[in-house]
Amino acid sequence: MKTKRQEELINSFLSELEEPLKPIYRELILYLSEIGYNPHKQRSYIVFKHTLHNKQIAKIGINIYKPHNPFFALRFSACRDYSQRFADIVREAVAKQPYAEPNCIAGVCDYCAGTADSHVYTHIFDNGEIRFLCGSGALEISDIAAGDIAEIKQLIKEEHTYLLKHQAGIEWN
Repeated sequence: MKTKRQEELINSFLSELEEPLKPIYRELILYLSEIGYNPHKQRSYIVFKHTLHNKQIAKIGINIYKPHNPFFALRFSACRDYSQRFADIVREAVAKQPYAEPNCIAGVCDYCAGTADSHVYTHIFDNGEIRFLCGSGALEISDIAAGDIAEIKQLIKEEHTYLLKHQAGIEWN
């Protein structure tokens, strides 16, 4: 963590977790911090933004309806190679009704840099219908387990590389 206040914020969050979840969340938080994403309190949750592009990549918090039940949401819209678990998360997000195509697909939004197809969540349904979801949002990853950490870190790295390149003009590997 960068500051004492940020460290206190994270320690307060971790203190709310059951023991098996603490090391999982701690590892993800430390990875985000290592690559420059600093935690900030926003409403009832903690968001992680980078100073070079000021875009949110992750969000954590405690589900207010289920005490001690944390949530982790990740922006991974620029990623294209992920497991079925993450494909299902995208499918569920784009399947929500009512469906409205994101403005960037129509070319009327400039919030995210890069071509729309490079930063929107996309799902092709069995009937051939293609749906998109704005890529600026983080999608909740439920029931995170230790086995998810490697893939989540890879998705963070890919999204971070995209954001640095397209939002900050910096090449990073």
